Amino acid sequence: FSQEDSDPAVHESLSIENTLWASTVVASGTVIGVVIYTGKETRSVMNTSNPKNKVGLLDLELNQLTKALFLALVALSVVMVTLQGFVGPWYRNLFRFLLLFSYIIPISLRVNLDMGKAAYGWMIMKDDNIPGTVVRTSTIPEELGRLVYLLTDKTGTLTQNEMIFKRLHLGTVSYGTDTMDEIQSHIINSYSQAHSQNSGNSTSSTPSRKPQPSAPKVRKSVSSRIHEAVKAIALCHNVTPVYESRAGVSGETEYAEVDQDFSDENRTYQASSPDEVTLVQWTESVGLTLVSRDLTSMQLKTPGGHILTYYILQIFPFTSESKRMGIIVRDESSGEITFYMKGADVAMSTIVQYNDWLEEECGNMAREGLRTLVVAKKSLSEEQYQDFESRYNQAKLSIHDRNLKVAAVVESLEREMELLCLTGVEDQLQADVRPTLEMLRNAGIKIWMLTGDKLETATCIAKSSHLVSRTQDIHIFRPVTTRGEAHLELNAFRRKHDCALVISGDSLEVCLKYYEHEFVELACQCPAVVCCRCSPTQKAHIVKLLQHHTGKRTCAIGDGGNDVSMIQAADCGIGIEGKEGKQASLAADFSITQFKHIGRLLMVHGRNSYKRSAALGQFVMHRGLIISTMQAVFSSVFYFASVPLYQGFLMVGYATIYTMFPVFSLVLDQDVKPEMALLYPELYKDLTKGRSLSFKTFLIWVLISIYQGGILMYGALLLFESEFVHVVAISFTALILTELLMVALTIRTWHWLMVVAEFLSLGCYVASLAFLNEYFGIGRVSFGAFLDVAFITTVTFLWKVSAITVVSCLPLYILKYLKRKFSPPSYSKLTS
Repeated sequence: FSQEDSDPAVHESLSIENTLWASTVVASGTVIGVVIYTGKETRSVMNTSNPKNKVGLLDLELNQLTKALFLALVALSVVMVTLQGFVGPWYRNLFRFLLLFSYIIPISLRVNLDMGKAAYGWMIMKDDNIPGTVVRTSTIPEELGRLVYLLTDKTGTLTQNEMIFKRLHLGTVSYGTDTMDEIQSHIINSYSQAHSQNSGNSTSSTPSRKPQPSAPKVRKSVSSRIHEAVKAIALCHNVTPVYESRAGVSGETEYAEVDQDFSDENRTYQASSPDEVTLVQWTESVGLTLVSRDLTSMQLKTPGGHILTYYILQIFPFTSESKRMGIIVRDESSGEITFYMKGADVAMSTIVQYNDWLEEECGNMAREGLRTLVVAKKSLSEEQYQDFESRYNQAKLSIHDRNLKVAAVVESLEREMELLCLTGVEDQLQADVRPTLEMLRNAGIKIWMLTGDKLETATCIAKSSHLVSRTQDIHIFRPVTTRGEAHLELNAFRRKHDCALVISGDSLEVCLKYYEHEFVELACQCPAVVCCRCSPTQKAHIVKLLQHHTGKRTCAIGDGGNDVSMIQAADCGIGIEGKEGKQASLAADFSITQFKHIGRLLMVHGRNSYKRSAALGQFVMHRGLIISTMQAVFSSVFYFASVPLYQGFLMVGYATIYTMFPVFSLVLDQDVKPEMALLYPELYKDLTKGRSLSFKTFLIWVLISIYQGGILMYGALLLFESEFVHVVAISFTALILTELLMVALTIRTWHWLMVVAEFLSLGCYVASLAFLNEYFGIGRVSFGAFLDVAFITTVTFLWKVSAITVVSCLPLYILKYLKRKFSPPSYSKLTS
């Protein structure tokens, strides 16, 4: 960008500093602009994948059963027509049979299930033990009961994303939380001495501008080294102190600068990362406070209350490639120019002067779970700085490879820097992370931690959160870049048994490129896997790999925008509302407020949703099958006539008003009390085998339906030879009673609403007998089969109906009792 018309032509480079971000207001001047990075080019969009429609495993299983039922329907109709002997227009009869038996297809299944899912969602959101939980999808609550793999983020999910300053290491001496007061006294002393010296030689009006680089290297005292280190931490950052203006000042904004409330209570810090804020808060706690900052200067307040001003000459922001940030400042009082730099140990170890302690101490801190930053400085003379500035500006003006050239110029400064200190900051674990992970592991869920952090920190958090139990070995996968190395490393890993795996993102890429199948197979046997230095797309890729190779259900949990693609790829995504905004919780299927809530969500709600839906689905199928069996028996007795047994209204009433409430009340059923489910997470393992709904259980229900349908119809025909016209009334009454009793048989734990539903349905039926009497004859009204209320109230009617119902239900009750006695399910052993 150049301005030719002004007298000396101005040349400036355009960079990130010149960008007006979304919803900025330009207060003065004009803007000539280009719109960049919008829509599909924004980073957040490029990192996300298109969400897929998620379908639960239970729905897929029910679809399979429905297909089987359809085949049964066609087969039954064909059999009927064949037994007729293909007489006359047989294809017309075939379609009549298809319509008569169409109740085999459970059309109300979808409606019942969807209402059930809505009910589970409502129960989850109303659960007081997990407040703030939001269910954002109504299709997959049952998935929560079938999970085998849990993929979790680290920062903000297992940890709170709240940093606490833990350690300052100066090479020869290390300060922990209990010795911070020593630092404070050193700082107070050094600044009070410096101030007394300054006031002494206030006669010399011009500050000396000559740094003494030639002075012999003397080992500095601990006090001066602490002074330098704290000053560096207080200056090298991108934090801005913000003051809440008091009510009195709000009217006079122009004077706000002067009257600003500089008191400590009123100040908050704002920065791009919580680590930065922690460091500045720490310098404030030891006495050196950042009080104001603008684009060109910042001011520090000493323990004695004096304000030191520093002019910001250049700032080199932190990037994920460079892993470091730098700043060049000029001290207003002495005119000294200093280049401060802080960054990750990997990046800084080559920049600082040779020393023998940095690498070792970084390792020690990482093993304690601290995030480390190395701080260094370099004094520049005026000439050195001017030379640097001209080269830097020149580089910024280049059109090609600008980034590379600028980096090269900055690199020329980043040599032989003086190492000041190493800082350690702790990211605390969330509440109850350990017991929750322990519970999930006992439930047979394999936990994978995918994080962007470095290997040591990730390993440490994995240990401290008990993701990897204390007794377990950890196999740290060496960094590999070629096929051969990957092969060797995989073989080394194969020899180890039952050990946790720690692998970096780059090595993972190499392994998946050459040995995808072998690697996934080995990793799936591990009790825990930690992937560090993972990109968002890699996280999603790992989820898809697990789904593809194991066919098991996966669940992803995270809190930031970088976890969105992983959450969307998983079968069940859970978002945590954390420090990093709501991106993850909005993209997820379930949103929770704390990691510990996931235990109850899976063990209690996941279990109940799956068990209930399985019972509900099979019961609805049973309801259709039983009436179709009766129709088949009826047609067979009457020489395979395609005549409907029950008139339309009865059929509609049967599927809705007479049986809807009790059948739907199965969504309130629970086999285990929530406390039990949480106390014995091992119960969850049974669910992942999917035994509540399988072809085996389905066939049992089919047999029950055929048995009951046959008994009801034959019973009605046998017992009522004389009053044959009343067959419909009798068989239908017995059918409704049987259905209500079957619901009672299926229920494991009674709820008062279930009892209400049972009696309500019975009441509806008895009432409708009186009103709908013409429906209870055979065929049409012309048969003269108006139902006399007198007949319904006779003793014979009542005893005969009761007898049929008992024959159809009693054997099943006896069988259920024997089964519970001789092979009880695992949960009943605990509850007894």
